[in-house]
Amino acid sequence: MLAVLYIGVAAFIVLANITQLPAMIALIVKSAFGIEQVAGGTLGAALMNGVKRGLFSNEAGMGSAPNAAATADTSHPVKQGLIQAFGVLTDTLVICTSTAMIILLSGVYKGSDLGGIELTQAALSVHMGSWASGFLAVMVFLFAFSTLIGNYYYGETNIEFIKSSKVWLWVYRICVITMVIFGAVAKVQLVWDLADLFMGLMVVVNLIAILMLSKVTFEALKDYKKQKAEGRDPIFTRDRIHIPGEVECWGSEAEVMGKKV
Repeated sequence: MLAVLYIGVAAFIVLANITQLPAMIALIVKSAFGIEQVAGGTLGAALMNGVKRGLFSNEAGMGSAPNAAATADTSHPVKQGLIQAFGVLTDTLVICTSTAMIILLSGVYKGSDLGGIELTQAALSVHMGSWASGFLAVMVFLFAFSTLIGNYYYGETNIEFIKSSKVWLWVYRICVITMVIFGAVAKVQLVWDLADLFMGLMVVVNLIAILMLSKVTFEALKDYKKQKAEGRDPIFTRDRIHIPGEVECWGSEAEVMGKKV
């Protein structure tokens, strides 16, 4: 709901400044791929910063979102995979582009030392009035709080999966509270640097898991496409593809057919 509201505000601002849209798009392309940027060596830095902020935005490839996706009730895992891919599109391309448009159409970035949320607040105030700054602060707080609760849930469920121990859970909870307090009082740049470091470590670990599971993933995707081509609603069973090891989450063909009968 918050995301839809934010996108709606951005859409209103774009429509209200529709005549400036071509110039804004030209500015984005020129700034990202201009000759001066290439010659100055800033193109690589811009791309690197984009990758880091993109990871922070949608966590694609980090292995955190599958914690939530795994709890979904779906007839085929590829269905949930497509939903997760759509989430990346919405989160990064739509919401982050909305923020960029709000800032660029306001002009507050010119000759300003503001950055991060302060820059977005100033830009929104130009378009909507001074009340918009407080409105955005409330929205960001709700976004951050829901993200904090979600990530805490990921960690707790993983600990319980590895070892069901109240001691380890309480250690984890103390660590979470400590890091929240640290993040609130530490310098912003230090928080960003630590976030980039830990996200990078998560990506390295998760990419290894992705490579190991890639064969099973592509087989599941092939099975999904085959059933769609046959005009069926794809239903997954563990014996439709070769999955090494014991599978607990999906029933066999016979079990599924037995339930239907």
